[in-house]
Amino acid sequence: MFVSGLVSVFLFFHATGVEAFMVTTKNPNVRAKENEGADLYCTPSADFGADARVEWKFRDMKGSTTYVIFDGKPTTLYEGRVTKFDGMLRFSKVTRKDNGQYQCEVSNKQYVGDVNVNLTVLVPPSVPMCRIPTSVTTGHRVLLSCHDAEGSPSPTYKWYKDKTPLPENPSQFPAFKNYTYKINPLNGNLEFPSALVIDTGDYSCEAMNDAGPVQRCQAVRMEVRNINTGGIVAGVIVALLALALLCFGLWYAHRKGYMPKKSESKPKPSVVYQPSSESGDEEDVSFICIFPLVTSLRLLVFLAF
Repeated sequence: MFVSGLVSVFLFFHATGVEAFMVTTKNPNVRAKENEGADLYCTPSADFGADARVEWKFRDMKGSTTYVIFDGKPTTLYEGRVTKFDGMLRFSKVTRKDNGQYQCEVSNKQYVGDVNVNLTVLVPPSVPMCRIPTSVTTGHRVLLSCHDAEGSPSPTYKWYKDKTPLPENPSQFPAFKNYTYKINPLNGNLEFPSALVIDTGDYSCEAMNDAGPVQRCQAVRMEVRNINTGGIVAGVIVALLALALLCFGLWYAHRKGYMPKKSESKPKPSVVYQPSSESGDEEDVSFICIFPLVTSLRLLVFLAF
């Protein structure tokens, strides 16, 4: 008799297309302004029975899970601002920390079912923090960043150069076909793989979401300059002239006997006497002068080619 009853129940649900032991919600994506109330719905099917256990869990944006309702009551973190009703969880006031996924779990002695509800707390963006270098050398990789930690949902970003919006795909626009930058509108990065002189300009960034007005950081001018080869060459030439004068002075002082002789730290041997040679001092002076000269000349040749 009992078995035939179970078969009948199974055939009924199968024939009508009704799923047994289901948990549903009428709004899986709830949006609410910060510091206002929010209702999260959870409806179990009747076959769970009147004594079914209902618990709510919260999973934040970082993946950490905590209980909101346990054993029929709000946990310590939610006391005073969360109330559990039949088929609903009500927040009297939500904050940006409440952003995340809520799981309503319904169970009886035999079955368990659940449903997820996403809560998005709406927070307008603030003025983003922009990091823009003021001086850049051509050919170098350059990264400009833009970030707002306040907005919810997470803002998207748009970059401007000289008050003109930069398209995400510059190659598709004739006016930007010579530009090589890359924009990530999700994290706010503007990257120049190899900076060019044409990249010089006043840069600013906007942060935007659908919770409030757009916010923009103050524009900062970025100058892209070529390597000053002429200045480097001029500096090397001046250094060479100074080194040549120094070497000539050392050589002249040595020839006139103004340079002190090397002192002997050990007693002279009693064997055959050999007169000391001045070639050692001359070699020292030559090394001091020739080595820097050769190095500087190599640098000049490198810069020339």
